[in-house]
Amino acid sequence: MSFLGKLFGSKKEEKGPSTEDAIQKLRSTEEMLIKKQEFLEKKIEQEVAIAKKNGTTNKRAALQALKRKKRYEQQLAQIDGTMLTIEQQREALEGANTNTAVLTTMKTAADALKSAHQNMNVDDVHNMMDDIAESQDLSKEISEAISNPVAFGTDVDEDELQKELEELEQEELDKELLNTGKTPVNDLPTPAVPTFDPSGRGKAKTKVEEDDDEMKELANWAS
Repeated sequence: MSFLGKLFGSKKEEKGPSTEDAIQKLRSTEEMLIKKQEFLEKKIEQEVAIAKKNGTTNKRAALQALKRKKRYEQQLAQIDGTMLTIEQQREALEGANTNTAVLTTMKTAADALKSAHQNMNVDDVHNMMDDIAESQDLSKEISEAISNPVAFGTDVDEDELQKELEELEQEELDKELLNTGKTPVNDLPTPAVPTFDPSGRGKAKTKVEEDDDEMKELANWAS
């Protein structure tokens, strides 16, 4: 540190420009250089025109024009190199700006995640899951106990039920055997089949009436 610096104190370090400001300044410089390029290109065209015009009549003027043209071309080449450097700087700053934004976002997300897990512990989570599983098992056992009919005294001996069912079946079988002891269906008298009078004037005759008529006809024929 210099003597004057020690005497008056060191100057506070100034904060450097932000990436946005630097990018904006580089873009402005690029625009200025582009205009300079356009100006030099026009000047080169003018000097070429002068050299052509005086090529045969005034060689000295033509040579001077070509010399100026060479200087303009050199300046133009320098500007091209400067433009390339500025473009690379701008792209680097834009990349750094993007990286800064990404890192800032990631840090914010990491801080939020850390804050969310601040009061959480892996062992506590495992214990909680074990408690949940135990509670579910207990709930299942309670539901099964409630739905079990034994809890209401409805337990029945299966052998006793089977015996009762056999008695009912035997009772039905005895009834069927008693029903089969009645007069067989074949021994029942055949019901009379009604017939109709061929003349269509009388009512239908029964089988008995037809037999009586046949006996009368036989008796008349025999006499």
